[in-house]
Amino acid sequence: MASWSFFQEEDFLCPVCYDIFRDPVVLPCSHSACKTCMEEYWKYKDDRECPVCRKRSSMPFPTVSLTLKRLCEGFLQERSSRDAEPGSERLCGQHKAELKLFCLEDEQTVCLVCRDSRRHTGHKFCPIDEVVQDQEERVKAELGPLKEKLRLYTEAKQTCGQTEKYLMTQAAETHREIKKEFQHLHQLLVKEEEARINALIEEEKEKTRMVKEKTKEISKIISTLSDTIQAVEERLEGDHVTFLQRYKAILHKARAQSTFLDPQLVSGALVEVAKHLGNLQSRIWKKMQGDMKYCKYSSVE
Repeated sequence: MASWSFFQEEDFLCPVCYDIFRDPVVLPCSHSACKTCMEEYWKYKDDRECPVCRKRSSMPFPTVSLTLKRLCEGFLQERSSRDAEPGSERLCGQHKAELKLFCLEDEQTVCLVCRDSRRHTGHKFCPIDEVVQDQEERVKAELGPLKEKLRLYTEAKQTCGQTEKYLMTQAAETHREIKKEFQHLHQLLVKEEEARINALIEEEKEKTRMVKEKTKEISKIISTLSDTIQAVEERLEGDHVTFLQRYKAILHKARAQSTFLDPQLVSGALVEVAKHLGNLQSRIWKKMQGDMKYCKYSSVE
C-alpha cells in the first residue's frame, strides 16, 4: 500500500478553486487544475493560459490525468480513514508518534521524528501550544472580513426578499389601477360615441325634414304648372271662337305662372361629415384628458 506521508494536502489543491483536484488535467507547463475549473477559467480568457504561470497552451483542451486523479482519490480515502480513528488527529501519519511541534517553514504539525528527518533539515520549529495562539489570531483576522461579508450578504438577501414582496404588491396594485383606468376610458369612449351618434341622428332628422318640406313645396308648384299647361292645351284644341273669347285670360294665367322662380335645391341638405369625423381622435383625446383631470381632482378633494 502506498505511503501518503510524503504528500501534503497542498500537493493536491487546485490553483483555481483551492480544493482537492476533481478530474485533474495537466497543462504543457506541467501545472494542473480541475477540468471544470479550467473550462470556466478559459471561458473568460482570450488566450488559453495557465492560471499559475500564465503560459499559453496550444492544446484545444488537455485530457484528464488518470494518474493524478487516482492519487487524489487515494489521498482522500487515506485522510478519511485516518480522521475516522480516535485520536488520530494527534498522531503523525507517517511515524504514528504524537504531533508536538509546528514547522514554521512548511507550516504543518510534525512529530519529533519528522523534526530530525531530512525533509525538515534546517527548518525552525515551535511547540504546538505556543504557535496555536498566533495562528488562531491569524485565522480570526481572516474571519473578521468574512463575517462582515456574510452580514452584508445576509442583509442583501433580506433586502432582496423584501424587494420581491414589495414588487409583487406593487405589480398587483398597478394591475388594478390599469384596469380601473381603462374601465374609465371605456366608459368615456362609450359615452362620447353615444353623444356623437345622437348628434348625427339629430342632424339627419333635421335635414330630412328640410328636404321633405322642399319636396312638398316643389310638388305643389309642379301640380299647379301641370294643371295650367293642361288647361291651356285643352283651349288650344277647342273651337276657335271659344279660344278667341278666352285667350287673354289664358295668356294672363300662363304668364303669371311663368314668373315662378326656378327651383332651388335645399342649401346644406347633406350631412356635414367633416364636423363629425374631422380630427375625431384628437378632439376626443383632449376631451378625455380634461375629463380624467377633473376626475382626479375630484377624487383628491
